[in-house]
Amino acid sequence: MIRLEHLSKVFQTGTVNENAAIRDVNLTVKEGDFITIIGSNGSGKTTLFNLITGTYPPTEGNIYIRGKDVSREPEFKRARYIGRIFQDPLLGTASNMSLEDNMMITYRKGFKGLKVSLNGKMRDFFREKLVPLQMGLEDRMKDNVGLLSGGQRQALTLLMMVLSQPALILLDEHTAALDPKNAQIVLDLTTRFVEEYKLTTMMITHNMSQAIRYGTRLLMMDLGEIILDVEGKEKQNLTVEKLVDKFHEIREKTFVSDEALLSQG
Repeated sequence: MIRLEHLSKVFQTGTVNENAAIRDVNLTVKEGDFITIIGSNGSGKTTLFNLITGTYPPTEGNIYIRGKDVSREPEFKRARYIGRIFQDPLLGTASNMSLEDNMMITYRKGFKGLKVSLNGKMRDFFREKLVPLQMGLEDRMKDNVGLLSGGQRQALTLLMMVLSQPALILLDEHTAALDPKNAQIVLDLTTRFVEEYKLTTMMITHNMSQAIRYGTRLLMMDLGEIILDVEGKEKQNLTVEKLVDKFHEIREKTFVSDEALLSQG
């Protein structure tokens, strides 16, 4: 599905501020994988996503998606088959457009080459998809998205992304800015959509317990490297304490994160 080969990213090469953000990463993501990614600040998690989406070109290495080398493909082209949700709920939707118009624009993305119109049939379809969110959005389809709460917008963004039928979804701490109640709602929706639509997913989280509880596979990053890759029973048997111990065993230093160790619930 996705293959990263000897992927590296160095910023400000040749200067005193040179920073190797990603160091010779090799990773194969299988169809249907739900991967959670944990690591301290500056470990390279978001930079890895930026390389996959084409926000940054790699300094070295290659990125393959479904067998195609996309290493030098621009970001706007990769957006046709990669969906990404950021931490900020405001980034995934257009505030000055109605909810139904936002959904229509994203839905068209999933039907490349086909002309799809916003008519009564499409409105009924969108309403049907909104009902399971249990946020009352099916009755607010003509409201501007700017009137919605952060939790409502993030849930809507998640639904819109699913409707666009991406080959890969990247969740970049997509619940970190939400209050605990809405964060749990969005996480539950994420799990349901991943299972229902059989989505290939990579999710960055600052919460070690979430990284263990959700997904089928867990990666830990440090200093631009993937230092731990577990799945199956090994992942199921993890605890926060065991994960911290594994980091210490591999790196021979203490795991330090201003968020992860404080967010164990």
